[in-house]
Amino acid sequence: MKILLPFFLVISSVSFAQDSKAEVVLEKMSSKIEAMTAFYIEFSVSLKNSNNGTNSSETGKGWVKGQKFHASYGDNTIISNGTKTWTIIKDEKTTYVTDADDAESENMNPKKLMNLWEDGFKNKYEKESTLNEAAVHVINLYPKDASSSDYHTIVLYITKSSSELKKAVMKANDGTVLTYSVTKFTSNPVLEDSKFTYDSKKYPGYELVYD
Repeated sequence: MKILLPFFLVISSVSFAQDSKAEVVLEKMSSKIEAMTAFYIEFSVSLKNSNNGTNSSETGKGWVKGQKFHASYGDNTIISNGTKTWTIIKDEKTTYVTDADDAESENMNPKKLMNLWEDGFKNKYEKESTLNEAAVHVINLYPKDASSSDYHTIVLYITKSSSELKKAVMKANDGTVLTYSVTKFTSNPVLEDSKFTYDSKKYPGYELVYD
């Protein structure tokens, strides 16, 4: 399967909080997300590494309803009904079908970014700041088990007024910086279940590959 840009990060470890102020902000953000029946998100992502000259950008959008999601990353689409996940690669005209609990499938769920801090991170409240004229909390995350993580620091920007994540900057050990910016967020939209089921009629000529 063609590897998609790694938007979301999961580290298998036990949650570990160091900073009580950061914990209050993060818990409030997570509680708000968990209370929603669904949400819609639009985002942009930039990937930079001055060591090897990498400089790319991408946009995407996602619909989430419970454990189901439908997300697009550039030309590629991922659909999950909570049981099966379909990864649709346009330039290959191929759809890869996996179990929804497959690690790679789970990592592409837009909801992961909203609660990635919960597993395997220490956190530290850095400062209050502004982002696009909005007051934000700036919180740093550090992997508890640094030896098993590709990232040494993740910086979260969370609005003070609405407890929404606006930006996440992921700093990798190899010098890569992945910046994820939320450009639109809508809570509790009405989403039909058909949104989260693969319709082969929409992808004529695509090969189905089962993992």
